[in-house]
Amino acid sequence: MSIIEVKDLEKKYKTSIKESGFKGYIKHLFNPTYVEKIAVNKINFSIDEGELVGYIGENGAGKSTTIKMLTGLLTPSSGKILVNGLVPYEKRIKNNKQIGAVFGQKTQLWWDLPVIESFKLIKKMYDLTDVEYNENLEKFTKILDLKELLNKQVKNLSLGQKMRCEIAATFLHNPKVVYLDEPTIGLDILVKENIRKFIKDVNSEKKTTVILTTHDLKDIEEVCDRIILIDKGNIIYDGSKEKFKKSYGKYVLAEFVINNKKENITAQTYDENFELIEENEKTLKIKFNHDNSTIVDIAKIISNYCVVEDIHIKEDGLEEILREIYRGDLVDEL
Repeated sequence: MSIIEVKDLEKKYKTSIKESGFKGYIKHLFNPTYVEKIAVNKINFSIDEGELVGYIGENGAGKSTTIKMLTGLLTPSSGKILVNGLVPYEKRIKNNKQIGAVFGQKTQLWWDLPVIESFKLIKKMYDLTDVEYNENLEKFTKILDLKELLNKQVKNLSLGQKMRCEIAATFLHNPKVVYLDEPTIGLDILVKENIRKFIKDVNSEKKTTVILTTHDLKDIEEVCDRIILIDKGNIIYDGSKEKFKKSYGKYVLAEFVINNKKENITAQTYDENFELIEENEKTLKIKFNHDNSTIVDIAKIISNYCVVEDIHIKEDGLEEILREIYRGDLVDEL
């Protein structure tokens, strides 16, 4: 069953055009001119309850604008949105009761209060029962390692400590839908891992729907099952993460461990489907298109020039695939 439905959603902005200098100011004052920019261009998608969705794209692609319309912060220029049966920008208070959101480094915790006092205020705001509150607080404290932080003022927390508390606060009232906009930006590896594990655990237990926007594609790799890719306001891919990687991750990086090299690998050694990335006396790194070649083909060629002792293979991850898309290499395939 769909918990989020988006149909022909569009958001336009008007930006003023002014000539430089005083004359330009006066001209614009009496005869203003504007250019219209389409941030989100009649997009359509639906998300089922309990889905973990990565909503990704370059800066300016329309990600944050979409999320702000879904949360009710922005009103669409046209189109329809339903979040658990509500139109977010028409029923803001009711909608806010059923969602949670993290927007980068913007805090929802009270700066001068201990963390636990912020949690208690959230309990009051969302009318949580004592049982619900205590159960969630105990569970979240354990998973996110918050015990030593609860009685500290928010302003005295490090970035990683504060973000762990922000994530806990976002899920504290058992929201149906959670929007996470760059939740791990600037955090160290261990904090990121804790947050990813927490999101998956809560989703598994409570079927919380999560929409995650991030530039850290490791978040998408480890948390999400589905990808929606937006570019210049248009959705250019919507489907499973594995299908995306299988369909567009056409390149493989192979590292050959070698010895007894007779001579260097030359341009004549490999065809247009191979790319020599690195070469030394002990290793060769080659990138190839697995649609056109196999590791066996390459190994046969390489063995003419050296003894191959071992081979390590790494397929393209999301980061490499998206880099190729943004370069334009995979636009036709999408």
